[in-house]
Amino acid sequence: MTEKNIIIYTDGSCLNNPGAGGWAALLIYGDTKKEITGGESHTTNNRMELTAAIEALNSLKKNLPILLYTDSRYLQDGIQKYCHNWVKNNWRTANKKPVKNKDLWQEIYELNQKYKIEWHWVKAHHIDEYNQHVDHLAHASALKFQQQND
Repeated sequence: MTEKNIIIYTDGSCLNNPGAGGWAALLIYGDTKKEITGGESHTTNNRMELTAAIEALNSLKKNLPILLYTDSRYLQDGIQKYCHNWVKNNWRTANKKPVKNKDLWQEIYELNQKYKIEWHWVKAHHIDEYNQHVDHLAHASALKFQQQND
């Protein structure tokens, strides 16, 4: 029996960035699909993008290869281009400034070490049905958290 990939689509949304935010992930394994969502009453879009990936990875029951799709350059570039140097520089940027959202970056970095993840960027609001789906879920979650504040 060959290993299957777990496919994950993630997205974050924030109303009046900063403001009420939501995140969503769609996990696909074979014929099984699972949606997870959440949010916060006061946050940023970048925090929601990171949280979506973290929550998706933390929800996994098996350690199989993962194909993770995001429309966030912040997430993809951070994990693929910058995170290694941030760790070497004690979570400081090349300009010696503290990394923004360090708490979430530390968690995503650890998860990236734990799992075999292929990170893929997809164009937002394009023809990818799963990306559009998580976009709608994240936005709906942000609206729920905004309504809680009203």
